[in-house]
Amino acid sequence: MIPISLDQIAAVVGGRLIDVQDPGTLMTAPAVVDSREIEPGGLFAALAGERVDGHAYAAQTVEAGAVAVLATRPVGVPAVVVDDVLQALARLAQHTLSRIGETGQQPAIIGVTGSSGKTSTKDLIAQVLPALGPTTATSRSLNGEIGLPLTVLRADMSTEYLVLEMGARGIGHIKYLTEITPPKVGLVINVGTAHVGEFGGREAIATAKGELVEALPADGLAVLNADDPLVAAMAERTQARILTFGLSHGADVTADHVVLDSVGRPTFTLRYAGASAEVSMTLHGEHHVWNALAAAAVALGLGLGIADVAAGLSAAVQMTSGRMQVTDRPDGVRVVNDAFNANPDSMRVALRALAAMADGRRTVAVLGEMKELGDDAVPGHQNVGRLVAECGIDVLVAVGTDHADALAAAARHHAPELMVLRAEDRTTVIALVEEKLLPGDIVLVKASHSVGLEETAALLLKPDPAGAPV
Repeated sequence: MIPISLDQIAAVVGGRLIDVQDPGTLMTAPAVVDSREIEPGGLFAALAGERVDGHAYAAQTVEAGAVAVLATRPVGVPAVVVDDVLQALARLAQHTLSRIGETGQQPAIIGVTGSSGKTSTKDLIAQVLPALGPTTATSRSLNGEIGLPLTVLRADMSTEYLVLEMGARGIGHIKYLTEITPPKVGLVINVGTAHVGEFGGREAIATAKGELVEALPADGLAVLNADDPLVAAMAERTQARILTFGLSHGADVTADHVVLDSVGRPTFTLRYAGASAEVSMTLHGEHHVWNALAAAAVALGLGLGIADVAAGLSAAVQMTSGRMQVTDRPDGVRVVNDAFNANPDSMRVALRALAAMADGRRTVAVLGEMKELGDDAVPGHQNVGRLVAECGIDVLVAVGTDHADALAAAARHHAPELMVLRAEDRTTVIALVEEKLLPGDIVLVKASHSVGLEETAALLLKPDPAGAPV
């Protein structure tokens, strides 16, 4: 990050310094909104949420080394007091970009959006682009009006590429993010059913996601999924150059000879503009072929050679937890932790990945409820239950209440021989699963984040810390 003094911060955000002894004190570590993540020299942004008010943790963060708190009221420790903390973070982010621009070269901002696969694809881009130049990327999945400015504040004067995951809960959200950080490249991975209850339909989701390509300049680059008609149609909404990816005929960046090994890791031939290169991924699941093609299209569009792109994709590792993390326990049980979040689209790819990994093993799917589906909640869970049956899964553990009932009932209907178990919440599921697991089983754990099955996945590995990632 770029060091900045407290008096400079106050000037940038239009705030007041309260209880600050030395206005020249430098912020030398990242800004955070989680008090547990503060580093010495950092800035704590105190946000007031529905359940927790960050102002209550102000003193704790200063004791841990924060130089000040960005707050809406005095908190008894050094603070920059503003009317709106989120707006202040956005202004700080814009100031950081202007400082980097003083070098004579603005960083190329790459916006990444989609209903699913954003974080995995962003992580791939972040591991491929350094071959072109210094790259800063979103950490974990901090992709909204909070996470985006926090990411920008981590950039430094050497940053040439800034990879920003952009999420949306409604129309206008991505437009707001692009106003803070105008993109040079816009990647739209897909339009699925995540948050469909909040948006009201896939067409509305497409309207929101397309705000990214609408924000691109004429000399920018729009990277679009040729396999998704709603994404492909966004070509009409941008003045930028267009580069497509996918397995469809006519896609600019494509793959053939896709093969999965015994643990579901894909290999394929990457093709672009008459050239080709071989890719062997360390990530698990066929869906990563599309993520890799998306990342490849961004890098190729920015000028990286296809051999270097293929090498970067082949060397890329899992960077964010809870996304198809595969770990073997000493007793032979393989745990697939995909519990960070879930929607019908990601459930489908995870179940297909589980089936592909089976290789003669008994398969166990621990599936929690999917949230924010609105009127599609019941049919969405029923479709997942049907898919469990179609994939030939051996054991289903459905976690939750009414919607988990719908999932379980559909699975039973389509596969009467399937062993179906029910758990009401994460507190009861671990004992139930451990009781049924046999040596050599492969178990998938997946649900919406609020269900808390990341804890279940961790507990499945806790008795066996020597378990090795695959």
